[in-house]
Amino acid sequence: MHVSLYVSDMSKTTAFYTTFFAAAPVKVRHGYAKYVLNEPSLIISFVENPERVKQNFGHLGFQVETIAELNARLKQAQQSGLVTREESGANCCYATQDKFWVTDPDNVQWEVYYFHADAEFNDPHYALETAPACCMPATEEKAEHGFKNLVAAAECCTPGVSTCC
Repeated sequence: MHVSLYVSDMSKTTAFYTTFFAAAPVKVRHGYAKYVLNEPSLIISFVENPERVKQNFGHLGFQVETIAELNARLKQAQQSGLVTREESGANCCYATQDKFWVTDPDNVQWEVYYFHADAEFNDPHYALETAPACCMPATEEKAEHGFKNLVAAAECCTPGVSTCC
């Protein structure tokens, strides 16, 4: 897969992505940087053009194969100060997932997630920009996967009952 994004500041972008991907760009030119990743398999390039930076899509992300890989990537991102949110047992895109999020210098959100199973419920908080994380499993379930308790169990919602779900 190849992705190309417009960015407003190439130096901030390359600093962020070199840390997030734990890899240096394979090509850097004036106003341009390209990364070729094996894990996940992705070719992504950045073109500096502040006038064309837009947030008209949801987010980007990649799925990891194991909880151990998710936790290793989470630890690296935490140590670098990149993590903006962690979620465990989230129902997103009709799938139950554990994940964490980072946001690049132009506010592009990335999720790194582990897929547990298909789900019949899609948590609508993903459609709301200002909604807090919710519908998370109890703290004990999060702890076994290494994730923080973002929302107390009593604050979690039931589909169709609270303002979150």
